[in-house]
Amino acid sequence: MNEILKIKNLKKSFVKKGVFGSITSTVKAVDEISFSLRKGEVFVIAGESGSGKTTIAKLILKLIKEDSGEIFLENDQIDNQSKNVEKIRMNCQMIHQDPYDSINPRMRINQIISEPLEIHNIGNKDMRSKRVIEVLREVKLEPVQGILKKYPHMLSGGQRQRVVLARALALKPKIIIADEPVSMLDVSIRAEMLELMQELQKKYNISFIYITHDLATARYFGQRIGILYMGKLVELGPIDKILTKPKHPYTQALIDAISEPDPKNIHKYKKIRINEPTDVDVYQGCRFRARCPYVIEKCSEEPKLEKVDGEHFSACHVELT
Repeated sequence: MNEILKIKNLKKSFVKKGVFGSITSTVKAVDEISFSLRKGEVFVIAGESGSGKTTIAKLILKLIKEDSGEIFLENDQIDNQSKNVEKIRMNCQMIHQDPYDSINPRMRINQIISEPLEIHNIGNKDMRSKRVIEVLREVKLEPVQGILKKYPHMLSGGQRQRVVLARALALKPKIIIADEPVSMLDVSIRAEMLELMQELQKKYNISFIYITHDLATARYFGQRIGILYMGKLVELGPIDKILTKPKHPYTQALIDAISEPDPKNIHKYKKIRINEPTDVDVYQGCRFRARCPYVIEKCSEEPKLEKVDGEHFSACHVELT
């Protein structure tokens, strides 16, 4: 498979300031992140809240400026020049966790979906209207004529998320970044939304970056996965291999936390292999060592992301069996 997107040594830090503007600490939200996205692939970025997942998405779309690192779209470097910013936003669209974060509640559905077409000066009014109807049918929001003139508050949560997906499809993007797209939906609606995204991904060969903390949905939707912890990729590779034979203790802990679907095992004791954090400098050595149940002396040195086998990489001094 050819690479459509390549991220190389991406870094972004945020400064925490005190009451009077003095710098209290620096948070390394994204630290030397490198990965690639292949054409027609679903690449999962997984990790707990605050690990840097959404920051990576914002950096790719140039919503915030990176401290250092490079982004390539189809082998062309995307810097902060306006023409390159426009190029990445034309070809890469985003679905947010909460649709209310990304849609104007005062706009009608037809206006919301046609807005990106107007921003990028695509087609005339009739062509845009036709495209709006097409994408509403693609996301199975029927009857279309009944939906077009409605406002977001008149739709259910699942319907609003379909509107956001329709807007993302309007520009016929090559890449869609889906940031926790089903986490705020009812369980019954989640499966429908995932099936719809999977259907559209295969139909149009769209490359997806699927951001989640839920490894159950990640396994259903993704092909490769990057496990993110405190701004660092700690494991990377084929999703089936990583979720069945994890090589990093943090990945192991995330797998332990997956809910048990079998009612017979509902009262079964399940241990999550993770410790309460100790008081150590997380930016010195392995970032997970404060919570790791397998910590050794060498963990005071930062591990590199190294090849385990094939396309499987892990950043850990301890060899898990």
